[in-house]
Amino acid sequence: MKMIFRILLLINLISCVSGTFVVNVTQTSYQAEENHNITLQWTFTTKPDTSSNSLYIYCSLFTDHKTPVLFHLYDCVEVSESQDQQFSGRVNCDKDVLREGQIRLQLSRLRTEDSGLYRCVVSTDYGRSSGECQLNVSAADHPEPQRPTVSPEPESQGWIGLYVGLGLTAAAVLLVTLCFALRRCFT
Repeated sequence: MKMIFRILLLINLISCVSGTFVVNVTQTSYQAEENHNITLQWTFTTKPDTSSNSLYIYCSLFTDHKTPVLFHLYDCVEVSESQDQQFSGRVNCDKDVLREGQIRLQLSRLRTEDSGLYRCVVSTDYGRSSGECQLNVSAADHPEPQRPTVSPEPESQGWIGLYVGLGLTAAAVLLVTLCFALRRCFT
């Protein structure tokens, strides 16, 4: 009797576990630099015999002050109106991999205020779950631009020499002409 009870309990546990809907993160922590791009990824349990039209995805950023929406999918249609202005035009979802149970959100032109905890809630006809990952965006290092030392180019040195030479020649001609004119005046 105990043996039959244990077998029934084991069968019950296996059926419960195999029917569980789970959302996992591919990576729990991401590190990136400002102005770079990053792809945040989650996976979720799929059932081949169910319609993919009942897929709801809601991804948001949790910060101390607000919870802006990164991505929202309702019945397999993206709801861009619910996306927060902070992410407008910077989020791209690879919709081809959704039917395989993958969520790939590429966030471009990262900002330091994009740092925080990202939660993605996935809901289907056969379950609902969520997964979280942390993103830390560091400020880009902007080294002081090197100021070139100003030195005349070799070509400009040649031009300077030509101008000086012409100026000295003109002064010499003027001096000779002046001497010749003074000599005529006195003779």
